[in-house]
Amino acid sequence: MIVGGIDVGAKNAKVVIMQDDEVLGKSIGAMEIDRKKSVRSVFERCLSELGINEKDLKYIVATGVGGSIVDFADKVATIVSCDARGITRLYPTVRTVIDVGANESRAIKCDAEGKVRDFAVNEKCAAGAGAFVEAMARALEVSLEDFANLSLRSTKSIPINAQCVIFAESEVVSLIHEDTDRDDICRAVHDAMAGRIAAMARRVRIEKDVAFIGGVAFNKGMVESLRRELESELKGSDFIIPEDPEFVGALGAAVLAFEM
Repeated sequence: MIVGGIDVGAKNAKVVIMQDDEVLGKSIGAMEIDRKKSVRSVFERCLSELGINEKDLKYIVATGVGGSIVDFADKVATIVSCDARGITRLYPTVRTVIDVGANESRAIKCDAEGKVRDFAVNEKCAAGAGAFVEAMARALEVSLEDFANLSLRSTKSIPINAQCVIFAESEVVSLIHEDTDRDDICRAVHDAMAGRIAAMARRVRIEKDVAFIGGVAFNKGMVESLRRELESELKGSDFIIPEDPEFVGALGAAVLAFEM
């Protein structure tokens, strides 16, 4: 039996195709102005690469902030439930999932079967999501990859107190004018974001092991800042970054499709 999972985020759409509980393939693509067309394009590309027809799929589950626009899905599931299902399929020991995307972050506590026990979502502010780092990288006129690498070189902690991207950017500009080392500014941005994410995660009472997923998990500077912030909670625990952290939600949607 062939099934599909589709995770529609603010920035990208992710598709996972499974057959008999085994992943056949996956695809990712940017969300354009025509969101429905964007999702359809990624979905069809994935099927084409696998040599599968849409009619061969028995069930499709959509999820994510834009899951409701997938009008060809059989069901729309919450991203919280899909994250939990996806991560426990990959790492059965994980009990806490931290998912940070472009515009939103969430922390989920789950059981061994991938069922959600509790969850928390950040306030509707980009200061707790990937857009925050993107805005700060633009202010420093560096790429996201360089921004992460510069952060890893810093050995100094500088607080950024603003709780809003606009005001935080003003703080960064002030640090630039004060000739603060760029390495330290990059780390300060990651540390500020990590502090907000950790505070959100602690609301669900972090249990071991912990997984960090979503597109922001590719940012090595952010990973290091979050690891430092959660140091006391991570003692004796693994801090897991999946090989494809942005696909965990889509994988969980496909797992739900298979179960259904």
